[in-house]
Amino acid sequence: MTKAPQPRSPRLHTPKRSVSIVGTGSYVPERVVTNADLEKLVETSDEWIVTRTGIRERRIAAADEYTSDMGAKAAQAAMDQAGIGPEEIDLILVATVSPDMAFPSTACFVQKIIGAKNAACFDISAACSGFLYAIEIAQQFIMSQTYNTVLVIGSEKLSTLVDWTDRNTCVLFGDGAGAAILRNRKGAHGVITTYMGSDGDFSDILLMPGGGCRVPITKDNVEQRLNTIKMSGKEVYKQAVNVMLKAAQTALSQAGLKSEDLACIIPHQANVRIIEAIAERMNVPMDRFFINLERYGNTSAASVAVALDEANRSGRMKIGDYVLLIVFGGGLTWASSVIQW
Repeated sequence: MTKAPQPRSPRLHTPKRSVSIVGTGSYVPERVVTNADLEKLVETSDEWIVTRTGIRERRIAAADEYTSDMGAKAAQAAMDQAGIGPEEIDLILVATVSPDMAFPSTACFVQKIIGAKNAACFDISAACSGFLYAIEIAQQFIMSQTYNTVLVIGSEKLSTLVDWTDRNTCVLFGDGAGAAILRNRKGAHGVITTYMGSDGDFSDILLMPGGGCRVPITKDNVEQRLNTIKMSGKEVYKQAVNVMLKAAQTALSQAGLKSEDLACIIPHQANVRIIEAIAERMNVPMDRFFINLERYGNTSAASVAVALDEANRSGRMKIGDYVLLIVFGGGLTWASSVIQW
């Protein structure tokens, strides 16, 4: 008589694993739109934009170049640097507010492009904070040994959400994508801590009103441009400085570190005045911050991801260095991560 199979023992005491970023990648579209180009669209000037934001140009994707396309190119660069194949990826997380479509997820489109047949896929919607939210989610899956290799992407085609007649917002945003491969790396601390926060009381200061079930898109509200980004600039600036400073201080405290221990700080690339205010309040010199917003503007969830890759590839961090990433976005949402490289 055949013996009935015995149930497997549950994994009650799975040891946690450290999680490291083992590869980064980024991609920006070829088309460059300068401040001089915007002078032809709205009443503005290069001096006005640079003085108030620090932005000089931004990249704009081609009409047939989608969020998933840019994300896949950044992902391939990260995979190449990490030395892994698509079949090794267990999970794909795409942080975006400009998905290819409402569903399926942009992560599924990326999966198809790169051939990651073994991966589970879903998107993260946390505006500009999305990449760090996704890093923390990836860390939990790897620490628990649910997955071994996670691909995290921040990718945005914000040019499709911008009101190109609004001089206060159209000068700020651009398109692009960044990616990271996360794995356990023996003998490395990797991601030491991630702090996340939200405050829905400020959900009305940075948003896109149309396109969801509250305001389904109709001919009338398209003409009202409700399917474009709306922002209360002064309030966003105030909240960004406050919560990014809080996020930085909290993450450093959780990690048992001080600002002077950091080799590099990579902030959300939205406005150089915000970064300057944070640097002053942290008493950290600006040369410790990695800044590329003058070339790309604010690319939302892709912002810190692209900056991380450029900082990595330019040698700003070496093995063992402590790096702080800080982000802020609509929601309100914010996050910070301390990583030992």
